[in-house]
Amino acid sequence: MHIQISPVGNMNLLSQLEVSRLQHNATCCVHTLFRNCVLAVLNAGCATDDAEAIYQRYSDFNIQVLRLERGIKLDLQNPPHDAFVDGKIIKGVQEQVSAVLRDILFTHDRYNYITDELTSVSEQITHIVFDILRNANAILPATEPNLITCWGGHSINQEEYKYTKEVGYQLGLRNFNICTGCGPGAMKGPMKGATLGHGKQRITDGRYIGLTEPSIIAAEPPNPIVNELVIMPDIEKRLEAFVRLSHGIVIFPGGAGTAEELLYILGILLHSKNQAQKLPIILTGPASAEQYFKEIDNFIAATLGAKAQALYTIIIDDAEFVAKTLKSKLEEVITYRKQTGDGFHFNWSMHIEEQFQHPFEPTHENMASLTLKKDMDTATLAANLRRVFSGIVAGNVKSAGIKTIREHGPFMISGEAEIMHLMDNLLESFVKQQRMKLPGSEYVPCYKIAKEQN
Repeated sequence: MHIQISPVGNMNLLSQLEVSRLQHNATCCVHTLFRNCVLAVLNAGCATDDAEAIYQRYSDFNIQVLRLERGIKLDLQNPPHDAFVDGKIIKGVQEQVSAVLRDILFTHDRYNYITDELTSVSEQITHIVFDILRNANAILPATEPNLITCWGGHSINQEEYKYTKEVGYQLGLRNFNICTGCGPGAMKGPMKGATLGHGKQRITDGRYIGLTEPSIIAAEPPNPIVNELVIMPDIEKRLEAFVRLSHGIVIFPGGAGTAEELLYILGILLHSKNQAQKLPIILTGPASAEQYFKEIDNFIAATLGAKAQALYTIIIDDAEFVAKTLKSKLEEVITYRKQTGDGFHFNWSMHIEEQFQHPFEPTHENMASLTLKKDMDTATLAANLRRVFSGIVAGNVKSAGIKTIREHGPFMISGEAEIMHLMDNLLESFVKQQRMKLPGSEYVPCYKIAKEQN
């Protein structure tokens, strides 16, 4: 079956030079990446988070870029049927396919020129993050600064999901827009709730931004609420995009990925250059999740200390208070950016060390060589702990990580005995609460904890 569709948005009108570039990129080294990301978008709503299984199921799917006088068409071969209604592609899916075209093919060779023009590697990476977001129209200077990022697990129970919707509803009533990792669970709930809040306030231009990256998009495909999809090159640039776009962060219950996100933002804010930064962070969930947050809080206290704990607030079972707190804190965020001359919609002044920016490849060797000791610099320890959880996410749901675990066995994670004991307990609690895989999927740990002697 062949179905041809036209891209929409800023990919609908292209020069012949741009068309030639797209056709070249679509047939060279990024073809598989492009194909897999398009498949993930077309397959949104599937009941598995096993990326490798999805790619195998649709092994006969392919996509070609066809040249037209005024631009291009995309030829889809054997696409998933659920992306179409009465033979026509769903409009929201068509928009997201266009986002894949833009972020994977159009920007593929866009950044070769910057190496010699910027003064540091960190500056280069931040420029790339900014440029991708600007090219996707995710940075809108003429709009109110009111974007809240919501982090949390794709595998949460119904009570937690209902709570994420209530928080989103309360945020929507207060004119906040929502940014998430774009998938199901705690990523979908706040967006769905915010649509109701926006509807009651007669807000017709609500923004539901989904930030993803190629290796996770199949396991966590864009949910139906996402109306702005941006695909960052890797998890590190995705996390930086979250932090620089946001005016506040809400963290719901989750698993290894949520722990990674929390460690990332704490590691950054612990740096001395960020002590004056204003970015409210709230950890929240229903009453049944209170123990979950106690375990997270205890882990942070024992590894990163009280200074890290002071960077966030835990609010249990009070969605309205979460939204009111963020509304009051927004004034502090805006005032700080006015005083420092920083951008309202992209936080340039946030200092991010290169250890939080360079892509970490979760190989067995890299995972085993991570240093985890309490006498380390706190930010470096946070960076390495983040990499541990990033590797576990890869082994759980990312195609390359699943294949690596199948071929070579589980990752070995070693470090100081106290830290390993804390991590073992935390991960075990995630497994018991079914936070590592979607419900109904048997979870086989992709890691082993080895404890060093103190």
